Amino acid sequence: MRLTLFLSIALMLIQGLATAQTHDKPTGLSYEAADLKADSVLRLMTLEEKLSYIGGYRIFYTREIERLGIPSLAFVDATQGVRINPAILNKGWKKPAKKTVAYPAPILLASTWNRNLCFQYAHSIGEECRAANFPILLGPGFNIYRNSQCGRNFEYFGEDPYLIAEMISEYVTGLQATGTIATLKHFVANNTDYYRRKSNTLVDERSLHEIYLPGFRAGIDAGAKAVMTSYNLVNGEWAGQSDYVINQLLRKELGYKWMVMTDWISVWDGEKTIKSGQDLEMPFSKATKNADKLLEEGVIEEADIDRMVKSILRSFIAMGSFEGEKQPLNKADYDRLEEIALNTARQGIVMLRNDKGLLPIDKSADQEILVTGFFLDKRIGGGGAANVKGYDNISLKDALIDEFGHQLSFVRDPTEKQLQEADIVILSVGTRDKEAVDRPFDLPEDQEKQLQFCTQNNANTIVLVTSGGGINMSRWEKAGTIIYTWYMGQNGAIAAAEILSGKTNPSGKLPITIEKQFEDSPAYGYIPEGEKLYANFKMSVENKRLVYDLRYREGIFVGYRWYEFKDIKPLFCFGHGLSYTSFEYTGLRLSKTQLSKDEPLEVKFMLHNSGERDGAEIVQLYITDKKCSLQRPVKELKGFERVFLKQGESKEVTLQLDPQEFAFWDPQTKGWKVESGSFEIRVGASSEDIRLQETVEVE
Repeated sequence: MRLTLFLSIALMLIQGLATAQTHDKPTGLSYEAADLKADSVLRLMTLEEKLSYIGGYRIFYTREIERLGIPSLAFVDATQGVRINPAILNKGWKKPAKKTVAYPAPILLASTWNRNLCFQYAHSIGEECRAANFPILLGPGFNIYRNSQCGRNFEYFGEDPYLIAEMISEYVTGLQATGTIATLKHFVANNTDYYRRKSNTLVDERSLHEIYLPGFRAGIDAGAKAVMTSYNLVNGEWAGQSDYVINQLLRKELGYKWMVMTDWISVWDGEKTIKSGQDLEMPFSKATKNADKLLEEGVIEEADIDRMVKSILRSFIAMGSFEGEKQPLNKADYDRLEEIALNTARQGIVMLRNDKGLLPIDKSADQEILVTGFFLDKRIGGGGAANVKGYDNISLKDALIDEFGHQLSFVRDPTEKQLQEADIVILSVGTRDKEAVDRPFDLPEDQEKQLQFCTQNNANTIVLVTSGGGINMSRWEKAGTIIYTWYMGQNGAIAAAEILSGKTNPSGKLPITIEKQFEDSPAYGYIPEGEKLYANFKMSVENKRLVYDLRYREGIFVGYRWYEFKDIKPLFCFGHGLSYTSFEYTGLRLSKTQLSKDEPLEVKFMLHNSGERDGAEIVQLYITDKKCSLQRPVKELKGFERVFLKQGESKEVTLQLDPQEFAFWDPQTKGWKVESGSFEIRVGASSEDIRLQETVEVE
């Protein structure tokens, strides 16, 4: 009778939690309420059940505890949408979605600099998770763009910690508003995929806090219920079993209280894993499979296991994951999600160069447009865990035909004569980036060769770049027009065609710096001497190799901070992006010219659309600490806003700087510090294009 009563209580605790929280609340139940319920369930579990629950099951699942009515939950891969992985379906998942939208890559989303759109993007993905009853999304990923060759850059949000933090806050809020758990990844300092399990990131404390942790802090503050540790070692210990990484950085300094999981096959020592603050080993118990023996030997205590299980239960209970009901989507829903995907591409595609004024193409001129290149016939997206199949995929070729029709001729290998006779040439080039493989900064030789051939024979060549990160464009002097389309998603090619015709005014701006040559990058030389990049990953090869050190000698000087500090001129600077209209900045005013260290500062100025088209400008605010006890970057992004203006329209823009934005991390006091002195407030259109400037004294 007592056992039956306990089981009934457990079921009551687990069931009905979906009604205890609404899908309009991004954080679900409070920590205290979820903790109380998790504790009540934990008390009913046997030691054997608890030990089984700290390891994954069938690659993408948690274990079912049938006796207590605890169902198995499925995790789903992320970043370009919801990936219906065959591994999930083959293991008996009975509620697959028939289709999911392939969205533009997150690096394109970051190029929109649009907080509200980021919310919509993530909310849409959350809706699709609900439609397939996937309670946990394995995203967002937002490791810093430190290395332009990193194969997973397309999954992330660029190089700047402030921009990343602002976008991730919206992403987590939007996703978890649907009842889907957001997983912040990969914690921490995982910035290469070159034998990632064997890379030992050697990074100092200040760099961690100023560059690599702000995005995680923002996601945690937004209520994220899961964090995934990274593959790499951090200062000599694998992140997933590191007491410093999890207990110290994540749990103590960032104040994170919810579930932590490993990346798939990334921990090796059971004792370290259990004591590190880790909760769930995925995809199965490998390092922790001997936890029962460790208990017998007294190396760990049952309280350690209880902590892990309770943490897992707490996150699931808080978000109502055990009682998540499938929320089917109808045609109108999919139409709406597809429009969000398309709008993301419209706002995130970046026009890097338009020197000859070829764009927009005048369709009424009835010009002969020759189209050639490498990414015309199929929709291209990043590979690996982020790969989403999509549906009704629109190729670049189809989108161009719909926009320009009879003016186009498609030629795979054009002759000199064909190129010279064309009024305009559109050339498609790029890279196929994917997880577990870093790729060269240079384009493949055949693509570079064709680009040179086209630009030499026709000065009116428009280059469309499909890629997940920066590439070497230093030899493209004759390419007067360059459009960076990134990975556009299933319908983003429509946006690219619209930008070419002028139907859509380009407004995306780079969330990265694109260097002239990889040797200019702080990441140059990261591959161990005598080794080279590989094209295909083999775990058997990775397992055999030794750990290699990856020293972050640049410290806090990452991205534009590095290039300005070293006085190296990049090819395209952070925040750069062109429009078919022009914008004037005037009348910079500060709410105060002197303020105390705990006061906010309000920054106002006028923005005027002085061109001949409606358009959006991304205004950027940087600060410069003119004199500091520690070396600081020349400037740091601390504010931005996306502003749409009609032709001839003006608007007052207001940006607010919180006191934290003036601070730096002091390794001696192990905390954030604002020093007295002069700070320059710089407002402009990119990190290089500063239009307005004023000074404020902080006392």
